[in-house]
Amino acid sequence: MLIGMTYDLKDDYLKEGYAPELVAECDSIVTIDAINAALQKLGHQTVRIGNVKALVGFLAAGKTCDLVFNIAEGMHGLLRESVIPALLDAYRIPYVFSDSFVLAICLHKGFAKEVVRKAGVPTADYCVLSHPQDYKKVDLPYPLFLKPVGGGTGIGITASNKVTDSQQLKNVSESLLATYGQPVLVETFLSGREFTVGITGTGDEAVSTGVMEIIIDHHSDGGIYSYKTKQEYVTTTRYEKPEPAAWKACEAVALAAWRALGCRDGGRIDVKMGEKDVVHFLEVNPLAGLHPIDSDLPILSRMHGLSYDDLIGRIVYSAQKRLGL
Repeated sequence: MLIGMTYDLKDDYLKEGYAPELVAECDSIVTIDAINAALQKLGHQTVRIGNVKALVGFLAAGKTCDLVFNIAEGMHGLLRESVIPALLDAYRIPYVFSDSFVLAICLHKGFAKEVVRKAGVPTADYCVLSHPQDYKKVDLPYPLFLKPVGGGTGIGITASNKVTDSQQLKNVSESLLATYGQPVLVETFLSGREFTVGITGTGDEAVSTGVMEIIIDHHSDGGIYSYKTKQEYVTTTRYEKPEPAAWKACEAVALAAWRALGCRDGGRIDVKMGEKDVVHFLEVNPLAGLHPIDSDLPILSRMHGLSYDDLIGRIVYSAQKRLGL
């Protein structure tokens, strides 16, 4: 097959003057090269398309391909991850990973939590703030944790996002609303162990690629898996395989959330323990990072014996089977 590749290249946006934190979800050329090589090892031809503007030009020129491997996160708005899939749907070109509707739901952390909660998956109590005065309506027990509703890669997260009183809640929520221009998720802080679960496949055929516990040095942003901690993970963070009981509990929650949300082909679910070690859904990444060395999904998959090339192979196989290709 001829597989097109759509992505947002970090260097392109840095050259345009974007701050490093704002392009943290974009990909490096190392990632693009690695995916390209893996696809070619699977016997496919590839064409590098690039971001949404490049895709528009590609389609306007009458070009097409058999399948698109889409990892473009987009840059603006809460539909930023949905633009390329929606465009590909309009041109009836099939693609890997979730569709535009699922990506929109998953990007909004509040909507994603509502879906999984209604499916019976445990998740911390929460609310969403859209305006500076909304903090007055919060009726949840402290401590609370705040984050931009559509952020990723730790964007907008520091130790100060954990708040213990109404004044902190007011200050942090106002700052996040002003800085990131999007609603803020407020949720009951879960004080237990943190894990991430890799997944490949779709629906009932979805399986875990492994579970990884994330253990953070408390000297790094108070032990919070923040933007700073993620950027410095080599010196601040330890990754370990959990014991069988925790492993199974994390997998069960992650797979239930994945299926409830309708995610496809591959990605990652973050979970965390609360009281009595009950595993809770934290958030989903249906377009998980695929840097061969630094991204959590390849790291945890490798930890459990699945090579990078095999991970890409399983993701593409899921799409091919789902699409009948």
